[in-house]
Amino acid sequence: MRSFTKFVLTGVMAVAVLAGVALSPAKAEEKKDFKVAWSIYVGWMPWGYADEAGIVKKWADKYGINIEVKQFNDYVESINQFTAGAFDAVTITNMDALSIPSAGGVDTTAVIVGDFSNGNDAVILKDKDQLEAIKGQDVNLVEFSVSHYLLARALESIGAEEKDLKVVNTSDADMAAAYKTDDVTAVVTWKPIVSTILESPDANLVFDSSQIPGEIIDLMVANTEVLKDNPKFGKALAGIWTRRPWESEAEAKESMAKASGTDVAGFDGMLETTELFTEPKDAVAFVTSDDLKTTTERVSKFLFEKSLLGKDAKTAGAIGVEFPDKTVFGDKDNVKFRYDETFMKEAADGKL
Repeated sequence: MRSFTKFVLTGVMAVAVLAGVALSPAKAEEKKDFKVAWSIYVGWMPWGYADEAGIVKKWADKYGINIEVKQFNDYVESINQFTAGAFDAVTITNMDALSIPSAGGVDTTAVIVGDFSNGNDAVILKDKDQLEAIKGQDVNLVEFSVSHYLLARALESIGAEEKDLKVVNTSDADMAAAYKTDDVTAVVTWKPIVSTILESPDANLVFDSSQIPGEIIDLMVANTEVLKDNPKFGKALAGIWTRRPWESEAEAKESMAKASGTDVAGFDGMLETTELFTEPKDAVAFVTSDDLKTTTERVSKFLFEKSLLGKDAKTAGAIGVEFPDKTVFGDKDNVKFRYDETFMKEAADGKL
């Protein structure tokens, strides 16, 4: 799922060695064969379905290229592989894109802004129904993940800080079981784990991502140089992303629900708390808004405070982030992450 560790760059180097590639961006040149990595999460399920239904091939054929889409059960591993140059594009959150490939020196571009969490991520307390009660508690979460960021924003909303409690690093795979133990009284996690925990009568949701809309963003990013040399790849990704036409919406949803490890009702529950940009024009409006700049500053500050922008980072702006209007947050001489509306706008304008 959507998590990572502070040691992920060490993992990236190991991947590079095992794969026999240098720790450098995917080779930038005009080419025909591309590889895309994705992992299980509600907003990313259409990539797997599009591959299964032949939509990926349809758009790849249109532009005379080949696109291999590979599912990873381990989200972190998919990012490691992209960072090591083994893949040309990957599904990833805005926070992880900045802290892993970009912090690792890989110039990365957000080609598709697919959705943002609008309640999927949540803070849950046992036998307490007010967020303020979290002070002094041990809080179980995946350390340095979007859950950690959500906790920071929740604490900010009540004038508290992380020093007012203790974070306990807990795998997402163990979270639901951990909540059932007497020692665990506070957790921060994401759906479907949130839904499972909330089935307990003593569980109370006290803060969720709908209170910080647009800050936990799910993306399809590509290696910037590969994209620059191969715009047809970006066009194909944008075409696939439109996910139309599907022969059967019901069949598509059933397939994605099953692949997510749930049923249609469970999948619908996740969709309800995900702000999907089903219309390309809405994604363009989002990525060109000033709100995205504010979010980027907040996320960069959090990553800097957690020493996740690289060992040489001296400020929260150590890694430059470029926006569609070409303004830059942070170091203009070290731009390693870019939001580009080009291909989404082509989809919105019917030019693909």
